[in-house]
Amino acid sequence: MPQRAIPAVFMRGGTSKAIMFHARDLPADRAEWDAIFMAALGTPDPYGRQLNGMGGGVSSLSKICVLAPSERDDADIDYTFAQVLIREARVDWKGNCGNMSSAVGPFAVDEGLVRPNGTQATVRIYNTNTKKIIHNSFEVEDGRAKVLGDLAIPGVGGTGAPVRLDFVQPGGATTGRLLPSGQVRDVLEVPGFGRIEASLVDAANASAFVRARDIGLTGRELPEELEARPDVLALLDAIRLQASIRMGIGADLAAAKAISSVPYIGFVSPPAEAPTLSGETIAADQIDLAARIISNGQPHRALPLTGSLCTAVAARIAGTLVAECLGPVASEGQALGPIRIGMPSGVLTVGADVVQEAGQWVARAGSFYRTARRLFDGRVWIPG
Repeated sequence: MPQRAIPAVFMRGGTSKAIMFHARDLPADRAEWDAIFMAALGTPDPYGRQLNGMGGGVSSLSKICVLAPSERDDADIDYTFAQVLIREARVDWKGNCGNMSSAVGPFAVDEGLVRPNGTQATVRIYNTNTKKIIHNSFEVEDGRAKVLGDLAIPGVGGTGAPVRLDFVQPGGATTGRLLPSGQVRDVLEVPGFGRIEASLVDAANASAFVRARDIGLTGRELPEELEARPDVLALLDAIRLQASIRMGIGADLAAAKAISSVPYIGFVSPPAEAPTLSGETIAADQIDLAARIISNGQPHRALPLTGSLCTAVAARIAGTLVAECLGPVASEGQALGPIRIGMPSGVLTVGADVVQEAGQWVARAGSFYRTARRLFDGRVWIPG
């Protein structure tokens, strides 16, 4: 059968890349989307490289974004995110990608979906996966999103124009509750391992956090070290599945296994000197805590942006395992200040506005700066 061509844009957003589609260019029947997206990215691939498509063989490079004008009063753009698995013939629609969220505003302006006035744009984005609003703010030059600038972000070579992301009321994005179990700490029963403490938090995307030391790690490990420890990855996945059930994401083990994008599973540790993927060293006094996150079974080379936001929010909730890791400066009275998270590609600073209202923890907002760039546009070819 001949191939068919679909208009598309390929963009980097933060530390991820994705194919961007207009919803108008896709079939009206969304049941047809999965097959299109898998063919575009080269999934399933038993070799894990996605050579027969646009994917890059790692979860941060196997993503799709679908954009359309919004009919909501509080949004300009509807944004639907799809995480395409690599070895399995499956697309996960459950979560959002924060990094690619930084590309949505520039895409909307460059494609004429939003027309800014002046040299600054703020695009209001409704993420259909999490039912949350994100504000995307950036400079505009000659009617298009500015690309060149001086902002460097860990994990991306070079610099670019800053894109500010403000996640509005990010709590409960996956489950409807900031603390899905109602507790700041839970004890999970993990088959083959036993009992382990975890903090289960849902902000931007649901995440489960354990102490690095409780799983025999230091918290300084780089992705290659974790990939060489299939026993550790298997344990983290087993913890993730139990966390999914406790958070109400998966009703049982089978359902939890079928939802691979959330919850994220991460391990945290107090500040310590640590290496980075670039060969540089992070000093202990440069960070407030260290975090590593597994995304779709793979150690993330940086941190998923939504996972970073969830980490920072968890750090501001007294009693969580994340808050326990804070260095002395961050833990003494700076409740609304930014959190500096040490991760494999460097240091990520996240603003997290978290308060207690009527005895309940509330995440009012989270913010970051990212860069984004259009890499090419044209048509992606789909077999059949």
